[in-house]
Amino acid sequence: MCQLLAMNCNVPTDICFSFAGFQARGGATDVHADGWGIAFFEGRGMRFFLDPQPSAVSPVAELVRSYPIHSKNVIAHIRKATQGIVALENTHPFMRELWGRYWIFAHNGNLPDFAPTLDGSYTPVGQTDSERAFCWLLQQLRRRFGRCAPGQAELFDELHRLTLDLGARGACNYLLSNGDCLFAHCSTQLSFIVRQAPFAVAHLRDQDLSIDFSAVTTPDDRVAVIATVPLTDNEHWTTMPSGSLWLFAEGAPVGHRQTIAGPESRLPT
Repeated sequence: MCQLLAMNCNVPTDICFSFAGFQARGGATDVHADGWGIAFFEGRGMRFFLDPQPSAVSPVAELVRSYPIHSKNVIAHIRKATQGIVALENTHPFMRELWGRYWIFAHNGNLPDFAPTLDGSYTPVGQTDSERAFCWLLQQLRRRFGRCAPGQAELFDELHRLTLDLGARGACNYLLSNGDCLFAHCSTQLSFIVRQAPFAVAHLRDQDLSIDFSAVTTPDDRVAVIATVPLTDNEHWTTMPSGSLWLFAEGAPVGHRQTIAGPESRLPT
């Protein structure tokens, strides 16, 4: 299956270090060679890069790796195709507009029988179950809240309800962001780390590359990185429980709900 990467921060931050390890998994240290993509929010704007080539050999990926784009919310994806041909239109992440904001979605898993009724407000361009799921999620959010964007708590509650449905249909790890916050659903495999003062040295698993974060941050910086598989081998990553939906804001997890049978829980907000 595919792999996911996201970053949520309290100040605009570059993702070059994490992306260097993630890029290698797209055909060099792992088998996810069916395309890749990354999206950076900058205020209400968006920088968006997609390539159906493996990220390990993509010139566009090399550009992203060497260009320190600063963003508070980033979503990236490397693809191992399950539905849909290897083509640009099937490359994640996907982008749509809702309530005057860009929304970005990337998915890892397989929803083999997911064929929702779509009313035309959002229509897939490619053939993936992932894009169908994204269109359905936004359609249902628009139906629920109409023309007025809800508050963060209401949005999280409704996404939790919708993800209960999606999660029952198959493997559905996903990342979703509107630039203000970031949602992460763990169906089978997802981990995160929060980096904050005191910062230390981190070393990548997939490349012999280290960085001393204390030299490139301020004491007030806070960065949450979410990945399918931890990117570093000398830091403690938190494994998300299977069947859980997480809300990240300002570089920290601020909400947590179960999406499978079990006691519901929240992190401190």
